[in-house]
Amino acid sequence: MKIVILDGHAANPGDLSWEALKDFGELTIYDRTDKEDTIERSKDADIVLTNKVVFGRKELEQLSQLKYIGVTATGYNVVDMEAAHERGIIVTNVPAYSTESVAQAVFAHLLNITNRVEHYADQVRGGKWSESPYFCYWDTLLTELSGKTFGIVGLGNIGMRVAAIANAFGMKVAAYTSKSQEALPPYITKLSLDELYAECDVLSLHCPLTDSTHQMINRESIGKMKSSAILINTGRGALISEEDVAAALKNNRLRAYCTDVLCEEPAAVDNPLLQCENAFVTPHNIWATHESRSRLVNVVINNVRAFIEGHPQNAV
Repeated sequence: MKIVILDGHAANPGDLSWEALKDFGELTIYDRTDKEDTIERSKDADIVLTNKVVFGRKELEQLSQLKYIGVTATGYNVVDMEAAHERGIIVTNVPAYSTESVAQAVFAHLLNITNRVEHYADQVRGGKWSESPYFCYWDTLLTELSGKTFGIVGLGNIGMRVAAIANAFGMKVAAYTSKSQEALPPYITKLSLDELYAECDVLSLHCPLTDSTHQMINRESIGKMKSSAILINTGRGALISEEDVAAALKNNRLRAYCTDVLCEEPAAVDNPLLQCENAFVTPHNIWATHESRSRLVNVVINNVRAFIEGHPQNAV
């Protein structure tokens, strides 16, 4: 049995271990794989593990030995599922491994806007407080979350966890979701999308990227929102129009935009959001806590074990 990891560095830059996979066969690990190297590196493999390396129909048709693709992430859009099923290739993913880390980061972003802790620590180090004639010092708007409305688009694992945390902060929680009101905890109010835009002080995106959600946040939808609203995106970059959000920020039609995802990654140097002082972009790393990556690696290994033992788990 030959096992190949094509882009192992993202999940495991060296602080975790793939050693358990050696119990199942010959293991080859690549930190990253360019598109032109995919076939060559996978051609003799029975099992391939991939995070962002794409396996479309063209690639799969050239890999006659391949029996299993383990996606080392929750999203599995890197695999042409129709082509994989036609060829009898089992595909698995890793659901819900980063829920706690992503939910935590949503509020790290939010609290950065409302409390500006790093900004004030820098100001103190720079002498601003020492120079103040008053016992206290601030030069930005400071905001209390309690009583504000936290809007959520999508109530999957992460959306539900974010809702619970927002509730713990004393916020009113509203959501646009396919779930019925009766199926929701009593602290979540189901709203239409337009109602959510109009009422929320914070809007957090946790829905999948589909034809219907592509650039759902655009000039028109921003026009329905409060100009004081904070927009958070930890889903997919293309859930928003980056040009429209950047324009809204510059024209004071949004208070802030916080995101861990962009349409093009790594960030293009001319991305309009990078020119906005009130856009806060983290480099697609909020999932990557040590705890989250440990869960990911453990599930990946267990997925491979289950496949070899003849009872695949987390198959998609």
